[in-house]
Amino acid sequence: MTHHLNDLGAWIGRSETLHDQIGATPVKQLNATLDHPAMPVEAGTTLPPLWHWLYFLPLHRQGEIGPDGHARRGGFLPPVPLPRRMWAGSQFEFRSPVRVGDAVQRTSTIADVSAKAGRTGQLVFVKVRHEVRRNGSAQPSIVEFHDIVYREARQAGDVEPPPQRAPTGAAWQREVVPDDVLLFRYSALTFNGHRIHYDRKYVTEVEGYPGLIVHGPLIATLLMDLVRRNLPDADVATFRFKAVRPTFDLNPFRVNGQLQDDGKTVKLWAQDHEGWLTMDAVATLR
Repeated sequence: MTHHLNDLGAWIGRSETLHDQIGATPVKQLNATLDHPAMPVEAGTTLPPLWHWLYFLPLHRQGEIGPDGHARRGGFLPPVPLPRRMWAGSQFEFRSPVRVGDAVQRTSTIADVSAKAGRTGQLVFVKVRHEVRRNGSAQPSIVEFHDIVYREARQAGDVEPPPQRAPTGAAWQREVVPDDVLLFRYSALTFNGHRIHYDRKYVTEVEGYPGLIVHGPLIATLLMDLVRRNLPDADVATFRFKAVRPTFDLNPFRVNGQLQDDGKTVKLWAQDHEGWLTMDAVATLR
């Protein structure tokens, strides 16, 4: 493993640039998936925070897909020799609006690759910096750091980190039922073939989880959507989230929010049906 990790360090600094057009249809589809009433989406409509994830989708050929439903290791991301891959968290700066009709460009760079030993074996962390520009601008509208964690296969007797109790006293709260249809629709919207989100036989028998895993980005989007529902005129400047514990489709879960006394900081978190913290997040408003 050490030899492989030394090789993976060579990926730091690699970059790729993708181009896309901010179309209206994905916006309408995510509105429907998040259970908003139908509304007109016209050229110039501003994307809510995180909705840029509907674009720059991973258009890998079917022959390039690995056994977990992701693209095979290698290419832009380093070929980490560990079988389980999860979205651990992200940090964002929303510097200027991105709107329907914009021609957009995303430049992605491998910012770091690191390894450490965890409770369940070797872990490898990959940090990717994304910069999204619109209509040929030299300055990015969105800067995102994306944290990916790779883990060894689950083994009998693995000890998971102790769960943390979710905070109390939420001003805003929404219960979400993560049924198969919701997970399928979000996978389809983001062209995410990862089998942990829709293939129950795979996720339980191969990866050893009790049920389908709710997408981390979907939970993050629901947290930001909670801000949108309760502060519809808010202008979000930054957002960060960390996945703390997997959320499964076996029970409803809750997203929670609380505007802090400074009027600019929003504490956000998700919890499972037992009250364990599953995602911790903070947004700041302009």
